[in-house]
Amino acid sequence: MQNLSPMMQQYFAVKEKHPGHIVFFRLGDFYEMFFDDAIVASKELELTLTGRDCGQQERAPMCGVPYHSCDAYIARLIKKGFKVAICEQVENPKEAKGMVKREVIRVITPGTLIESNMLSDDTNNYIACVFSGEEGYALACADISTGQLFVSQFEKDGENELVNELGRYSPSEIIFNGGLLEKKTVTGFIKDKLGCIADLLDDDKFQAAASRELITRHFSKAPEELGLEGRELSVQVLGALLAYLYETQQKGLERITAIGYVNPEQYMTLDITARRNLEIVQTMRTGEKKGTLLWVLDKTKTAMGKRLLRSFLDKPLLNPAMINKRLNAVEELYSDTLLRCDVTEQLSGVFDLERLMTRIIYGNASPREFRSLQYTATALPGLKSRLSGCQSAYLCEVCQGIDPLEDISRLIDSAIVEEPPALLKDGSVIKDGYDAQLDELRGLVHNTKQILVDIETLEKEKTGIKNLKIGYNRVFGYYIEVTKSYLDLVPQTYIRKQTLANCERYITQELKELEEKILTAGEKILILENSLFEQVRAQIAANLNRIQTTAAAIARLDVYASFAAVAANNNYCRPQVDFSSDIIIKEGRHPVVELLMNGAPFVANDTVLNNSDKQIAIITGPNMAGKSTYMRQTALIVLMAQIGSFVPAVSADIGVVDGIYTRVGASDDLASGQSTFMVEMTEVAHLLREATSRSLLILDEIGRGTSTFDGMSIARAVIEYIADKHKVGAKTLFATHYHELTELEQQLSSVKNYNIACKKRGDDIIFLRRIIPGGADDSYGIEVSKLAGVPDWIIKRAHQVLEQLEDGKTVDPVKKKGKPQEVSSQISFETVLPSEVEEALRQIDVNTLTPIEALNRLYELKKLLKE
Repeated sequence: MQNLSPMMQQYFAVKEKHPGHIVFFRLGDFYEMFFDDAIVASKELELTLTGRDCGQQERAPMCGVPYHSCDAYIARLIKKGFKVAICEQVENPKEAKGMVKREVIRVITPGTLIESNMLSDDTNNYIACVFSGEEGYALACADISTGQLFVSQFEKDGENELVNELGRYSPSEIIFNGGLLEKKTVTGFIKDKLGCIADLLDDDKFQAAASRELITRHFSKAPEELGLEGRELSVQVLGALLAYLYETQQKGLERITAIGYVNPEQYMTLDITARRNLEIVQTMRTGEKKGTLLWVLDKTKTAMGKRLLRSFLDKPLLNPAMINKRLNAVEELYSDTLLRCDVTEQLSGVFDLERLMTRIIYGNASPREFRSLQYTATALPGLKSRLSGCQSAYLCEVCQGIDPLEDISRLIDSAIVEEPPALLKDGSVIKDGYDAQLDELRGLVHNTKQILVDIETLEKEKTGIKNLKIGYNRVFGYYIEVTKSYLDLVPQTYIRKQTLANCERYITQELKELEEKILTAGEKILILENSLFEQVRAQIAANLNRIQTTAAAIARLDVYASFAAVAANNNYCRPQVDFSSDIIIKEGRHPVVELLMNGAPFVANDTVLNNSDKQIAIITGPNMAGKSTYMRQTALIVLMAQIGSFVPAVSADIGVVDGIYTRVGASDDLASGQSTFMVEMTEVAHLLREATSRSLLILDEIGRGTSTFDGMSIARAVIEYIADKHKVGAKTLFATHYHELTELEQQLSSVKNYNIACKKRGDDIIFLRRIIPGGADDSYGIEVSKLAGVPDWIIKRAHQVLEQLEDGKTVDPVKKKGKPQEVSSQISFETVLPSEVEEALRQIDVNTLTPIEALNRLYELKKLLKE
């Protein structure tokens, strides 16, 4: 270290405090990285690796990025899981004596992002802190970009509840204590399912006394006043999270003003398997939003509304009173088209107040973002006025929660120019007329020439020197020039500075003062603009609570309006939600599939489930006939009802369910070495352990990953276990190909058989998509294979094998054919094959078609024609 240059000594002092971070070290207009940081960054960011003399024989590896465009580079590093420490110059280099002072002003991690260009508008970015103690578990999750903070606590046996809660938040970063390493269920979930970065914190970070002190200091309230009375684990986990945020962020944490204590019993259980299988926020195949329930319901106009909608989907309610209050708000907007349209139009001009306020408090907001706040504020009075006549309780609350922010609007409008530059350092941010001193300085800069002309004219009049001139050079600055013929008129207040062949040059005290003002005006303008901008920022930041309350109200209104718009556009009905044990859906439809059918008719179906004679529905029928769609649509309709949305049905009576559990599809878990059957049985075991009599189970093809008799035995045992009121007793939709299970209807009073109606003509099969009582008489496997495009030879051979098996005969081997005859290369018009449409038309017997069959066939023919 002694041989290092002073600058590199300073760098190593910083790096010693941040060994696990890539240090962006500010040097002039660049952030530079050195040694190992430079090697890593040059590879990850595709930067040129250079070197710098550092006082030693070998040059230090170095690479850098411009400070004004560093965000894009930082975003790439964060996305790859790195943490970046920003080491900034904290004093003016012109005023520094010796080495410019530098300090780390912030550590940027995946869970502490606030930059809009690094975040998705429609998704919260959570950092989670997990604590495992002797009495149980605690979880704290914060989104510092919006100021949200949630805390939960779980009993000793609450590992699954903790896992479910982590799945709801899907954090991008997790910190935890050493005790959690022993909990394989939780650590395995974090590693295999969440895919986020996770760091172990020292146990002393979770000390109760230190946590209590930090919470009290941050919120100016004791934990008991914040709703954490008797929740010591919650105090410890919250204190550890706050300590980590203070360590990494340095400033801006006053943005977090409240704690939301979340009791998991308030919300429907939706584990990660159910969310994946039901494709609530992303599809299973592509991970995209399109094709999900979120895609259907999201007609929101603001980023705040989009994030709240996701939160609603992650946390369906269990309290019918709260659900019906939401439904009342949605119904009022649904019924009043003019109100809904006006609200939607006004919401379109609202910017992301939550994240905007975070950047204002951090001091990172640009002048343009201040103007965005002002534009939003101008829309609020009209929005509040439009809601003033609403009757539903939640819309009245929203109306009350919206502050017009007229004073904020006036402040920004008077201070910030209408079209400000992107960066404060570019200047011309503060409006003319806002500050007298700034106006004077700008007048000097913009009118220097005229000011000098006026002074020159005044001096000519005072002295009588007709050819007096004011000039400028770099040595003397501004001067007064007088020819020798007028020297006798020069006043005594003039100070001689230079003698030339035919003239003398003078200065005056007034001219030197003016020169000082003119030459320093540009720099003073920037300093003063910064100061005035900071004053405006501080005034707005002081109104955080008002603006945050308004943002929360607007987000709720946006979601209610979105639900109403979707209901109106898609012909949804208001569900009746109560504490009964019944689920009665008349002509229900799958909300996603319906929209993806491009206008083709969707066959609606009824669902009746209860905890007595219709507890378990065993559904049989061929693949592709619609069993999975039917079961998923039932689950989605229940979920939609419990978030307060209208549902795709003619009518729906929903007794709240405490959880939706699914076992759908088959897949190997290659990462953990588990087979399809092992994954299936693990998921079945989980849902049987967690489900209650108030749950809804969706089970598709249980037992098909093993031999036929083993699979059928397991499937039957599972049904019998669920049917037992003392074991599970949950409402269940059970799809199967094991037709033998349909005999359970005669043996268990709670079981009912249903099947997907199909019509078979010869080798052709038509799926009617209608759920009807009774078991299916055939699996139609060969016919489905034909629809899928399996070659005709295989279809014919399969029929032969099936006939022999059904007769109890041994399957004959395939007969070898003789040498095939040569085919003429000459094409005859008589042998040209008919088109698919012609062939399909020939096979249709119009006299036997029902109206729904005719519609389906017509749609299929039209589709063939297009192809």
